[in-house]
Amino acid sequence: MRQRYFALLCAFACAPAAAVSFQTRLEKAEWQVQGDQFECRLSQPVTDFGSGEFVRKAGEQAVFRLNAREHWLDRGSATLLAAAAPWQPGRGDINLGAVTVGNGDVPFSSTQQQAGRLLTGLLEGRSPLVRHRTLQGGDSLEVRLLPTNFSKAYNDYLGCTAKLLPVNYDQVKQATLGFPGGGAELDDTTRAKLDIILQLVKADPSINRFSLDGYSDNSGNRLSNRDLSRRRALAVEQYLKANGIGEEQITVRFYGEQYPLVPNTSAANREKNRRVTLHLSRETAPGKPTEPAAPAPTPPATAGTS
Repeated sequence: MRQRYFALLCAFACAPAAAVSFQTRLEKAEWQVQGDQFECRLSQPVTDFGSGEFVRKAGEQAVFRLNAREHWLDRGSATLLAAAAPWQPGRGDINLGAVTVGNGDVPFSSTQQQAGRLLTGLLEGRSPLVRHRTLQGGDSLEVRLLPTNFSKAYNDYLGCTAKLLPVNYDQVKQATLGFPGGGAELDDTTRAKLDIILQLVKADPSINRFSLDGYSDNSGNRLSNRDLSRRRALAVEQYLKANGIGEEQITVRFYGEQYPLVPNTSAANREKNRRVTLHLSRETAPGKPTEPAAPAPTPPATAGTS
């Protein structure tokens, strides 16, 4: 009798911690596509949890992330898997490595490589699976998305990504425009770079402030270098104005050979220092910038002139 009592006691006391699992019922699982020229999303709602989604911004590859209505996930390192479906006997799960979980409604974002492998896995019938522990109690926790009806939604998602702009704001809000030839004329590479930036600006009218900082190397005297840096900044200004940017939106500054990116100790370094830096910012109403204007440059710690 005593042995039976201890056996029953151990059945409860010695059992592993309960697992918390979030997964939408198979017949209710659906994929949704939303997006515009700035961002595309491919998502699946997860019952009682929130959703899992692939997010691809203009100019980038997709990442995978969870949206949580409640703070279920503890901080730390979770495991991301492309899990085999129960109806796929003989196929094992693919461990895609760790993701770092933090606070907030979006506790983590995967790497682009992890997201790419998850998308491939979904096309093969695999499930994105996040395995971690709960915030309260430390029980094991799983969040699983299902591959049901994925192919149709994925084709719609590809249609969305085909319309994305070539860059996003964060990628070009500070752009360096080179003058490798040594003069003040825009070359084909610089014009092409400006055309890409202008494509974004025309799609997003909130980007409406342009600060231009002109620089030179130290090849000439200080006065001629200062004038050359001014003419470079003005050349960029003229290109912007010719493409619809108002003069009142543009601020021009020039510094000659001050503030080199790298020491002027070689031809390659001097080429890097011949440049105009373009700073973009947003302003919701005249005189009320939502982002600070570009500050005057400060010398890099390793900068110098020969």
